[in-house]
Amino acid sequence: QVQLLESGGGSVQAGGSLRLSCIASGVNLRIHCMGWFRQAPGKEREGVAVIGPTGTTTIYADSVKGRFTIAKDDDMNTLYLQMSSLNPDDTAMYTCGAARGGGCNIEAFPSNRQVYWGRGTQVTVSS
Repeated sequence: QVQLLESGGGSVQAGGSLRLSCIASGVNLRIHCMGWFRQAPGKEREGVAVIGPTGTTTIYADSVKGRFTIAKDDDMNTLYLQMSSLNPDDTAMYTCGAARGGGCNIEAFPSNRQVYWGRGTQVTVSS
């Protein structure tokens, strides 16, 4: 049974930082594409960052480039998202995903043959 459990969200002021974690069970980070997606109230889900199975490929949305870093620890089966220089536009529910059987990029991730999602962790940035 696959379970993705996010943590690390919270409320911060603009300019602050947060690190999100996603502990995965039932998936192997060495063979799955892993990613972070977010959804703000009234908006569509948006891809934030993905990391390939080997960890050598990372892809970011333009809106977070240079501010967010995605990383993983295969031995701990944990995915991370280090977020800095946060601004109110980053306010959203952040969800961890694991995918296999398709492209490992932000656009293709949701349509992989196997896709699993966590329940999310809320990030709120105040100005």
